[in-house]
Amino acid sequence: MEDPKDPKQGQNQNQNQNQINIELKEDIAQGIYSNLAVITHSSSEFVVDFIRVMPGIPKAEVKSRVILTPEHAKRLMLALTDNIAKFEKIHGEIKKVEGSGSPLIPMNFGGPTAQA
Repeated sequence: MEDPKDPKQGQNQNQNQNQINIELKEDIAQGIYSNLAVITHSSSEFVVDFIRVMPGIPKAEVKSRVILTPEHAKRLMLALTDNIAKFEKIHGEIKKVEGSGSPLIPMNFGGPTAQA
């Protein structure tokens, strides 16, 4: 039986009202592979283009574009920072990319080039 004087009961109702039901469709759940991200911004938004670069192909295609408010971009950065720290605690430090201050485009993927 519900006790109207129980403060926890009101908290549970508020939590249920604040929850979002997120739907993940099958085609989206499969994801899109990206090995390059290009980030641009204006005073009101951040645009993140996810690109797949393939070896030996000089043209790359944007596979997905995500547009964020500056506040959400910062939340994403903090969430990524937190998740990277958790990942590294379990799996060890992620190898740093040389020259991480400038964008690097993996053109040869570090392996031999194919010849026909």
